[in-house]
Amino acid sequence: MPSAASTGPTQSAVSRQIAGLERQLGVRLVERHARGVRPTPAGEVFRRHAQATLNEADRAVRAVREVRDGAFDGPLAIGATPSLAAGIVPEAIGSLLKDAGAVPWSLVPGLSAHLHHRVIAGDLDVAVVTDAPPGLPHDPRIERRFLGLDDMVVVLPTGHPQAGRGPVHIQTLADETWVEDNDGSEALLRRHAARAGVTVRIDLTAADLLGKLALVASGHAIALIPGTLTRALRTDVTTAHLVDPPTRGLYTITPLRDPHPSAAPLCEHLSRAFNTGRPLAG
Repeated sequence: MPSAASTGPTQSAVSRQIAGLERQLGVRLVERHARGVRPTPAGEVFRRHAQATLNEADRAVRAVREVRDGAFDGPLAIGATPSLAAGIVPEAIGSLLKDAGAVPWSLVPGLSAHLHHRVIAGDLDVAVVTDAPPGLPHDPRIERRFLGLDDMVVVLPTGHPQAGRGPVHIQTLADETWVEDNDGSEALLRRHAARAGVTVRIDLTAADLLGKLALVASGHAIALIPGTLTRALRTDVTTAHLVDPPTRGLYTITPLRDPHPSAAPLCEHLSRAFNTGRPLAG
């Protein structure tokens, strides 16, 4: 059985490699102390880029093996924000499967910034994200496609006085108790209220979208949610459209290099699902 020393580079070899990199780059990559080493700020930047390179190399090896084994089209790895994963994404996947047949796929929910990073790292083939605060970074390794603007709406318990009425001004709802589950949605709500010259009381915080809707359904609060989510709402809540509502842009992002063969067709179905299923104000 091979010893531990024979299964990989020795500590001294690693130290020599790091020292060589530091001489080449002209900057220290690690700080050495009695308990070991830790990366410097420059070392942490180098580590992140090196990890992305290793991920890409691993993806290349897997792709070659798939070609060798006659199974080039691996599973389509899809990412989506929670509201889109519950809204237009399942519909678009269903349409893709009707057109293309049995395409293996997986769906990973997450916030836009996290999904963007996973596309760059090669973990996701396509992600459906938004430009809600703090916005989307620009990256030359990513192809971004604009799907459209999504109007935010207010979700209410079914017995609320504004339930079933036409578009309302935020001033009408300013004294209500609001609940939020993420910084992006909260920023959109506060900006919208500030433009109207009012403030809103966000007295409750939910861990996630499901918790947010549960607090609304039980009458504890009202909330701002994406319009794309209205088709998937539970039956004990309803919505009200806002006058001049806050909006967020929806995008698909895919890697520029070696895109999955099913990524572009899925993007087409996502565009169709969004534009044919938009809720109408009024």
